[in-house]
Amino acid sequence: MTKSRKLLDRIRNNPKAVSFDDLDKALRDCGFTRRQPRGGSSHYFYTYGEQTLSVPYKRPYVREIYVKHALALIEQAMEEDV
Repeated sequence: MTKSRKLLDRIRNNPKAVSFDDLDKALRDCGFTRRQPRGGSSHYFYTYGEQTLSVPYKRPYVREIYVKHALALIEQAMEEDV
């Protein structure tokens, strides 16, 4: 099992305790591109084809709703690659 697969499994098993860095790594490993915030915003934008996701930078954990939405987009991206 690869490191990225283990990371995704860990995120799926506990979506309430996911750090921004872990979610960022999982999204970028799946092919999403990241655009950093500008002008005082805290939201990072990830795109993959037509799919877009906004994730606020928050410590210590990203809110669960953002993690679940990111997991759904990762699943769609993985299905498209197959």
